[in-house]
Amino acid sequence: MSPGIQVPVLRRLRPAFRHAATLAAGLLLALGLLSVAPAPAAAQTRVKDLVTFDGVRRNQLVGYGLVVGLNGTGDRLINTPFTEQSLKGMMERLGINTRGETLRTRNAAAVMVTASLPPFPRQGTTVDVTVSALGDATSLLGGTLVVTPLLGADGEAYAVAQGPLSVSGFTAGGAAATVTKGVPTTARIANGATVERELKFALNDVGAVRMALRNPDFTTAIRIADAVNGRLGTGNARVVDLTTVDVRITGAYVGNVSRLIGDIEQLAVRPDAIARVVVDERSGTIVIGDDVRVSRVAITQGNLTVRVVETPQVSQPQPFSNGSTVVVPRTDVQVQEGNGRQFVTVGGNVSLQQLVNGLNALGVGPRDMVAILQAIKAAGALHADLEII
Repeated sequence: MSPGIQVPVLRRLRPAFRHAATLAAGLLLALGLLSVAPAPAAAQTRVKDLVTFDGVRRNQLVGYGLVVGLNGTGDRLINTPFTEQSLKGMMERLGINTRGETLRTRNAAAVMVTASLPPFPRQGTTVDVTVSALGDATSLLGGTLVVTPLLGADGEAYAVAQGPLSVSGFTAGGAAATVTKGVPTTARIANGATVERELKFALNDVGAVRMALRNPDFTTAIRIADAVNGRLGTGNARVVDLTTVDVRITGAYVGNVSRLIGDIEQLAVRPDAIARVVVDERSGTIVIGDDVRVSRVAITQGNLTVRVVETPQVSQPQPFSNGSTVVVPRTDVQVQEGNGRQFVTVGGNVSLQQLVNGLNALGVGPRDMVAILQAIKAAGALHADLEII
């Protein structure tokens, strides 16, 4: 080829070379930026959402009462003698003599009343209550709870409940059909109980604050203690065990424990937890934690279906014969085995998303997945706690 032809060709190719070089340089720069880009920081959680403080807790209350004003949907007194006894006792306290009388009302029902007493309640504070039928009442709709003392675990009355019920469910029907929505035998009364007795606990008189972890873990407890020491000073917080962290009250926080708890609650730490797989066999729900790892393992799964069909036949005798009509059983049994799937490889220190994708590649339902996870655990390839509820 002559030189006169080569020179124009090279001149035409130079812009293309420059463009390719520019793209390569941009790609290398992008890769360099990705390599030095910081990894996303792990999510941190407030200490307030990880622990509970000793002495700052709710207390459960319970009481037995009567609901009146029901439209014929209350207890049948012949089946629930305790309701009749309660009605007679209430009427006698109100000055009505019912001794020797037989009550036949269907407008009253015996109920259990429950409530949760908040921390540091003051007299006059109101709390919500839940009312549940105790006898054979069919609905509490339209009823009113009569004055009911609510007792604590020590047997003392801490609140008194009374008021009209709020029922979210209903039932309606006739002789051949009945429709029920929700649970009509359970109701709530918003602000239905008034606190009458205060709990005796002086928060500012304690010498130390004890925190209990909602999810016990040594690593999380140590991180909480380190965060508190970083805020208050070294040595103020110490880890007692995987559940408890104690904080000594010193300095300006003496006599002002509420301020100390408020400052501790706002500290942010990164919680840790044991790798766990939770399986609910009743609903087929599977929850896999982020730290779950699976060693490299090959899995296959097949389906076996057995179908039994009964089709009995009636054998009639010939006319004017001495035979009798008999039923001849006919049973058809079919066994079908699903097509064998190829082995699918799962594991090898993979992430949660890769693990889920590998399990989904098997094309099985949640209930079959439970058996697969149990088999992986039995093989020693699942590095997590398998909890079946």
